[in-house]
Amino acid sequence: MMIASCTYFESKGELTPAIREKGFVYLHEIDPTIHVSLRYLGDENFVGKPVDGYEKPVVILTKQAAEALKKVHVAVKKDGYSLVVYDAYRPQQAVDHFVRWGKDVKSQSKKARYYPRIDKDQVFDLGYVATKSGHSRGSTVDLALIKNGFVPHEIIEKKRTLADGFTIVILDDGTVDMGSSFDLFDLASHTKNELISPEHQKLRLYLKNMMDQHGFKNIAEEWWHFTLKNEPFPADQESSYFNFPVK
Repeated sequence: MMIASCTYFESKGELTPAIREKGFVYLHEIDPTIHVSLRYLGDENFVGKPVDGYEKPVVILTKQAAEALKKVHVAVKKDGYSLVVYDAYRPQQAVDHFVRWGKDVKSQSKKARYYPRIDKDQVFDLGYVATKSGHSRGSTVDLALIKNGFVPHEIIEKKRTLADGFTIVILDDGTVDMGSSFDLFDLASHTKNELISPEHQKLRLYLKNMMDQHGFKNIAEEWWHFTLKNEPFPADQESSYFNFPVK
């Protein structure tokens, strides 16, 4: 099992001048202390293999989103936390990979961990995966909290029984327990639900409030998913979606 992760990654940078002119930056250029654990670079994700378009463990965002995320990081550090980014800019080729996965009914190796009580062809209709993703506009980020002084580690699988009696898998990677893990396609991952404990609900609302205070909005289906409210590339324009690789 592999987690594509690193802490305080630094590189010389490979974003082309044309991409930089569009306003994209590496997150480590803005804040090199935010932890990075790109799940789609490795094989620990709902697809079960590295996803097309992810070549290096770097986070790419629009400059506006990166600067706003830095402000969130400063704020949560005062409360004893740091940020861990699971995904940010996502090329269209990765989204296309997800679509192909969704059509391959034989590929079910990660069902128990990521979609235990829904059919994989439902992940699109239920809003967990999109055929055209906001991530491709460069101002959306998937993230979690981790206690200051800690770093993400190899996943430890744990079982948890929800309030409705259903048992899910918790993928403990060292981040703060939020009641369900990143990319669990289930009602338990909705930011607000009655399946998790009050403590976990409180932590989710803390993260949501911190992100909201610094310009991000959450989607109801995923506690980890946030988009910059005033993103520079509007959703209704085809030119807002990009396909350059993450490297």
